[in-house]
Amino acid sequence: MTDLRILIAGFGGQGIQFAGKLLAYVGMYTGHEVSLIPSYGPEMRGGTSNCSVNISQNPIASPLVVEPNHLITMNLPSLDKFESTSLPNATVYIDSTLIERKGVRDDLNYVYIPATNMANENELRNLANVIICGRFLKDTGICGIDEVDPIIKKLVPAKRSELYGLNMKALSLGYRF
Repeated sequence: MTDLRILIAGFGGQGIQFAGKLLAYVGMYTGHEVSLIPSYGPEMRGGTSNCSVNISQNPIASPLVVEPNHLITMNLPSLDKFESTSLPNATVYIDSTLIERKGVRDDLNYVYIPATNMANENELRNLANVIICGRFLKDTGICGIDEVDPIIKKLVPAKRSELYGLNMKALSLGYRF
């Protein structure tokens, strides 16, 4: 497996930190070295939010992802800010519901997912982030959709157990997209 240097970015309230935590747990559950660094402003919703996730078979020298080989963007300001920092041949996941522009670099692989529309059409609340994570898991092959089941059970609070099924449905939608 190639080291996964993932940067996830968007507005606060879009589940950026949850997506990072989900991918970090996937790395741990599959026996890899993992680091997770959240970064967000003081605003709970509407401010900027991003996180760095490293998943590797080797020890991780620096937990901060400065040059991602996988970029997940949930809003235009994030794409504008981080597209230029991505390594050549990186994969850039774009929520095409919220980001109308196309990628500008010829050396990047762009995946356009109408994740927000998919979440709305399937009554999945604000789970566009999880839909994109499903596609990421499929593309990287780090684990199958069934292997994520115990991770979602761990991440969803017991008092919000209805979210388990919604998250699994969102992951499955992204995985099949």
